[in-house]
Amino acid sequence: MKPKILLIILAVIVIDLAALWWWRAYQLDHSQDATIIAAASIYEMDPALIKAVIWRESRFNPKARGAAGELGLMQIRDVAAGEWAKAEGITNFHHNQLIDSKSNVLAGTWYLKKAISHHQHTDKPIIYGLAEYNAGRSNVLKWNSGDAATNSVAFIEAIEFPSTRDYILSIQEKRKKYRDLH
Repeated sequence: MKPKILLIILAVIVIDLAALWWWRAYQLDHSQDATIIAAASIYEMDPALIKAVIWRESRFNPKARGAAGELGLMQIRDVAAGEWAKAEGITNFHHNQLIDSKSNVLAGTWYLKKAISHHQHTDKPIIYGLAEYNAGRSNVLKWNSGDAATNSVAFIEAIEFPSTRDYILSIQEKRKKYRDLH
């Protein structure tokens, strides 16, 4: 075969693979939209924020499992799941039920809203809430002293875990992308 024909065949294969990859990513990115919109409506939250958290936590894999026992799309731990179930009056709840996408997104959205509500006195409660969702309330309470108690820029600088800082910034960026798309 001539090199020119081989090059054309190779180009067609690469284009086909890129299109397939893009289509798969697009489908995955929108696979939980109805569930996200429902949870956002119930808990009066921004769907783009919930979607960005899901993207960061599990990349839209409802069967995701974390090293510390987190489950599902929003990587919910047993204690948080129990708090949600109790607050919602759900009896006979077991943490493994969070593999179900709807339960997981409801529990995660509830928990995120609760975390954000702890920081209404700040200039950007969502930033503090995301830090709490990721690193826990006790760490946020350590980091939010002085200017960091109300100023989100100072707070982000005070975060001792680079992974939490990256977590917040990546979710903010993805949230903007999702808002722009919808």
